[in-house]
Amino acid sequence: MQAQIESNLYYLPKLDLKDPFAHLREIQQPTFILNGVNDVMIPTINSWHMAQNIPHAQLFVGYPDAGHGAASEPRRFLKYAIQFLGE
Repeated sequence: MQAQIESNLYYLPKLDLKDPFAHLREIQQPTFILNGVNDVMIPTINSWHMAQNIPHAQLFVGYPDAGHGAASEPRRFLKYAIQFLGE
């Protein structure tokens, strides 16, 4: 994980320190954000910030026992994905 973070510093655009989420507001397509409650790799609060700043985003959090593998529970994942795609 640390190596991925360090490599991102070289190719991702620099964030505006005064408004670090500005780039997310440029995303216009509907966005499905899925997170486990106890995700140790991508903390749930990060997904919440994404959903607050992407104009047409929906956040689905509901996997208390899944952590980072939230999509690995097919029945629950499909329920949320079908709901999102149906709108």
